[in-house]
Amino acid sequence: MRLSLLRPVIDRPGPWISVYADASYRAEDAAGQQELSAKAVTDRLFELGADEATCGAVHEALVTPARGESAANRGRALFAANGEVVLDQRLPGRPTGPFATWSHLPRLTPLLEAFGDDPVCLVVHVDRTGADFVVRDDHGNRDAGHAAGGDRPVRRTSTADWSERRFRTKTENTWERNAGEIAAAAGAAFESCGAEIMLLTGDAGERRAVFGKLPEPLRAVTYETDHGGRGPGAESERVVRDIAQVRAAREQEHVEEVLGRFKAGAGPEGSAAPNVVAGVASLVDAAREHRIDTLLISPDGADVGREVWVGSRADQLAVHGSELRRLGEVHPAPARADDALVCSAVANGAEAVVVHDATQAPAGGLGALLRWTEPTQG
Repeated sequence: MRLSLLRPVIDRPGPWISVYADASYRAEDAAGQQELSAKAVTDRLFELGADEATCGAVHEALVTPARGESAANRGRALFAANGEVVLDQRLPGRPTGPFATWSHLPRLTPLLEAFGDDPVCLVVHVDRTGADFVVRDDHGNRDAGHAAGGDRPVRRTSTADWSERRFRTKTENTWERNAGEIAAAAGAAFESCGAEIMLLTGDAGERRAVFGKLPEPLRAVTYETDHGGRGPGAESERVVRDIAQVRAAREQEHVEEVLGRFKAGAGPEGSAAPNVVAGVASLVDAAREHRIDTLLISPDGADVGREVWVGSRADQLAVHGSELRRLGEVHPAPARADDALVCSAVANGAEAVVVHDATQAPAGGLGALLRWTEPTQG
């Protein structure tokens, strides 16, 4: 997922309440179920030592449906501190294991796991006169504009006299011109919305005409579907399925690319070369020096829940609390390694990739590609 969405929880001090809740309630008793669930969560948080004001804010959020939630298979992640819910995030589906915690840092890894890489897809619904652009990601869909070409003449005729042949030539020229305008507008929308892939829908000939006008780099990440088209109801269930498939394929490609780069940088017998790093101690050092470019996390890895120590800033972390005290932090606090590293990644503009295949993940479940290497001594 785009880590920039997590900035609100990085820029504020804790401690934090983190809640991953199943918000799928039966319509006939939704209010009652929400109240029971909210009470169970806040009772648990009180037991963990959370303050009354922050528990109250979480309770109020849990009994109030989040805007835009679908009717089924939904979940929510809430992060609250100092009496306020700072981030209320709808999940793509129900959380695999609902829970609530009270800790110095927010529990962010389950959120990354729920969203995955979350590649943004620009869907282009094409017809002969223009196109509609829709952005699709794990947060839903949003309008991204339109392209309008010429509309006369747009239909071919079947007769063969000279005037009709000239009319058909004008029609073909109109299609060609419209395809170019649609392609140019699609390219601009692709850049402005931060998309990683594009999907063209509509008549096969119209799609191919637009595809042929796209620049080569954009063609390399553009797919087509025979389902759907432009107009009301264009995004049918089949189109939604096709969008999910191309997004999943893109996510898998990205994870494999990052893993390939990580493995290519690994030295013999699991040791790390200068451009990659693994192991909690080495990762903590790299995070403290702002050298992590891409953090790799396998949620079930042995090291993700290992205790490290953090200070008041995201780059204040160490394996031992005494080390932070030597660096000037007066009140170091314990935290999970994955939470500390994700917070550091968010604060320093790094990327994070969730690796679900434990056999392909770094040893212990944590690793990183580095931005630069430390100078070697001659």
